[in-house]
Amino acid sequence: METTRREILKGAGLLLILGARANPGGAPQTAAAAGSYDPHQHLWAMTIDIDKCIGCGHCVRACAQENDVPEEYFRTWIERYEIDGSNLEHPTVTSPDGGKHGFPPSSETRTKQFFVPKLCNHCLESPCVQVCPVGATFHSPDGVVLVDESYCLGCRYCVQACPYGCRYIHPEKLTVDKCTFCYHRITKGLTTACCEACPTQARVLADLKNPADPVHAFLRENKVQVLKPHMATRSKVFYRALDGAVR
Repeated sequence: METTRREILKGAGLLLILGARANPGGAPQTAAAAGSYDPHQHLWAMTIDIDKCIGCGHCVRACAQENDVPEEYFRTWIERYEIDGSNLEHPTVTSPDGGKHGFPPSSETRTKQFFVPKLCNHCLESPCVQVCPVGATFHSPDGVVLVDESYCLGCRYCVQACPYGCRYIHPEKLTVDKCTFCYHRITKGLTTACCEACPTQARVLADLKNPADPVHAFLRENKVQVLKPHMATRSKVFYRALDGAVR
């Protein structure tokens, strides 16, 4: 069953994001599953702790399975940054098969390496939303950038406008696909597939409107950065310990 933009904007109870399947084994955990989910009461974001990411690829595989992501395409992926002492400003960046199956051993000449998971940043000022000629890409009331397949023309304007390279044209549907924060899960009180699969809790789904959410302490107590801050997109994917070379 597909959900249109009109249904989402009405704030209906059990919302299913376009083209994605509900978790067949996931039992509802909150009242949202009973149809009481109110998107106006939430503002979804994600925190990523670079120091905790081990580049195992569990998140990439979980995302692909949960959302039927086509082979060689990614809603989320991992990049490895390797830096040597003589070339701090120009790291070597690799992402074999999106990091889905981990990474080969690092070169012994590298003095530092770290992993950076990437995905749609669900920006509050989204360039993709601004350039879509038919309104197929839009903001949900709870701050998730979504795509209505029934409107999408496959024109690729949003693909070109995204500063983070997180969109692609689905090879079969010929419409835009991207990370949705597993909208079909979070509206049922579940976390995203990638966060659930992360063995170190490097990724954590966050609700900025929930005063009890640990995200507020995370943002207050850590040096937190976003990707490409000069783009002023008001990204809602917040990184801790992000090396300056990545930005």
